[in-house]
Amino acid sequence: MPSRGRHQSTSKECRILLKRIEALEGVVGVIIGRSYGGKSLGKGSATGSLRIQRTVSGGLKAVMQSEKGLQEIYIRTLAGKEEEVAKSIEPEA
Repeated sequence: MPSRGRHQSTSKECRILLKRIEALEGVVGVIIGRSYGGKSLGKGSATGSLRIQRTVSGGLKAVMQSEKGLQEIYIRTLAGKEEEVAKSIEPEA
């Protein structure tokens, strides 16, 4: 499923991570949201790093470090699979 949202473009490392997330069991799709230029996830975070912020209705909200700053992403999941997906993503992030 192609990524949808306001900003469909992202860096190479982020695209690779998004494809891995989309391939996880229980994930319906990934939607790219706002970009914040010049922001960072913090010391030691490289391009393609991901941090899950919270569980919301129908999925997970997260932020991803891109080359130019932060990008918000929404990971749409099947009902009740949010915890499983979050645990699957954490080791990669």
